[in-house]
Amino acid sequence: MKKLAYLTTICLLAFNCIAQEPFTEFPQEALNDTFITLEDENIAFKQILEQHKGKTILIDVWASWCGDCIKGLPKVKALQEVHKDVVFLFLSADRSLERWKRGLKKYNIKGEHYFMPKGMKSVFSKTIGLNWIPRYMIIDPEGQIKLFKAIKADDSQLIKALN
Repeated sequence: MKKLAYLTTICLLAFNCIAQEPFTEFPQEALNDTFITLEDENIAFKQILEQHKGKTILIDVWASWCGDCIKGLPKVKALQEVHKDVVFLFLSADRSLERWKRGLKKYNIKGEHYFMPKGMKSVFSKTIGLNWIPRYMIIDPEGQIKLFKAIKADDSQLIKALN
């Protein structure tokens, strides 16, 4: 019985590592997931990316209830000052549209903003292995994921991917 429990644990850990393996393109499931705009309209993630084709995109998955996300905002704002040609795309995992919009105003967050209706349980979140926020990703001008995962806005890999 102990051997079975041990093997099951090993298999689950191995599957978890494989499922969260970095990738260079978003899977179709993530691209088809639907977000909500500030104007309360639905939009597929692939449409959001298409709007910024040919540009570098920094994706910041955040929520107004997330202390680490709020602590990271000054660093994100500093990046915005240095990298004016980069599109800053904020995807909110807030629990309601009202809290999301209130958080945007309260923290004066500039950039492109979208709400994930199912938050960290969305298809997009599950597909990218979202298990912590903030989560930063960098998409290069060719649409490839240059940085799959950073949890700090001053992460050296994030800075390197922007330069």
